[in-house]
Amino acid sequence: MAYYLTRHNVDTSVYVIAIGKAAAAMAAGAHDILDKQIIKGLVITKHGNGIPALPDSAPFTVIESGHPTPDENSLMAGKALLEFIDATPQGAHLLFLISGGTSTLVEVLPDGVTLDDLEKINHWLLGSGYPIASINAIRKAVSCIKGGRLAKKLESRKTLQLLISDVQGDDPAIIGSGLLAADHGPMASIQDLTMPDWIKDIIKKPEPMPQKDDTCFANIQTEIIATAADARKAAAASAEKLGYHIYKHDELLTGDVAKAAHYIEKAIDSNPPGLHIWSSEVTVQLPEYPGQGGRCQHLALSIAQKIKGRDDILLLAAGTDGTDGSSDDAGAMVDGGTIERGSEEGLDARQFLETANSGEYLAASGDLVNTGETGTNIMDLIFGLKL
Repeated sequence: MAYYLTRHNVDTSVYVIAIGKAAAAMAAGAHDILDKQIIKGLVITKHGNGIPALPDSAPFTVIESGHPTPDENSLMAGKALLEFIDATPQGAHLLFLISGGTSTLVEVLPDGVTLDDLEKINHWLLGSGYPIASINAIRKAVSCIKGGRLAKKLESRKTLQLLISDVQGDDPAIIGSGLLAADHGPMASIQDLTMPDWIKDIIKKPEPMPQKDDTCFANIQTEIIATAADARKAAAASAEKLGYHIYKHDELLTGDVAKAAHYIEKAIDSNPPGLHIWSSEVTVQLPEYPGQGGRCQHLALSIAQKIKGRDDILLLAAGTDGTDGSSDDAGAMVDGGTIERGSEEGLDARQFLETANSGEYLAASGDLVNTGETGTNIMDLIFGLKL
């Protein structure tokens, strides 16, 4: 972060706004560098992520809100965000620190749309099976601040936004649903997406999103400071020091989790021994009443079925933020004995996958991984080791 702040000559007083799962860590990093240059700050992050990373001396207000489902605090955070911006002088310099999770952590809704509506939309989105770009396209459409609409509120205040990317392509318009970036590209239109009529009615309510040539973007500078590629590179460097032969896959694992599991197992099995490293953003089609766990746990249990009885393959699937879906576990590490250990507890892996309840199965088999919050968020990491 020091490099980017120096590069953009942040040598004056600033107001800091940090939003996302990594918001507190990013705000703490900015405070370490800028210290008394920070006049005031607002941190909006996930419940449980706020206070530990911030020094007592930092002039920040912290709001913790809901993820992966928005809550009352998400709307409170949206109100506080607009009030914070309104209270800054017209000539003020703003520093935005944005990371994954922003889309649900802060929201401003159009008149007539309620928290119940927002929760219902997000519940539908999480179970839709759509990739994150499509999900964020709909989130933008129902919001008064996403899709670049927040930039209109800045009224030409000089702004630098530093982004930690948790999306494919590291597109500022998709990260956090693009609070300060114009909507563009093939996902700019959501007409081809299948959605319920009640959502179609809601997306007609907000003001149109500004186009990329709108003057509201003229004083906004944007830098991506961390990506999934950085995570893979760091993981590979550490593994090489331990003597592993590395297969670093640059393609992002996306799409249906079952297809991804088949691809991963085939890639590991068809190559000589070594450690495979992927970034992942797979999707799970959820039933009406899903169980516990997230996409990493679902992927891990799917692969556990494929390597049942083998003693030469291990797989770790985990979220870089330390959480997976709605659970407090980062993911799971499975091996050839995972299915047998679950069976000894009277559990059928296929049934638990069908009900999106992989977390309960992996808890019984002893394969869950709990790291605690990591202070960052750059997609999921998948490690497949063949001995």
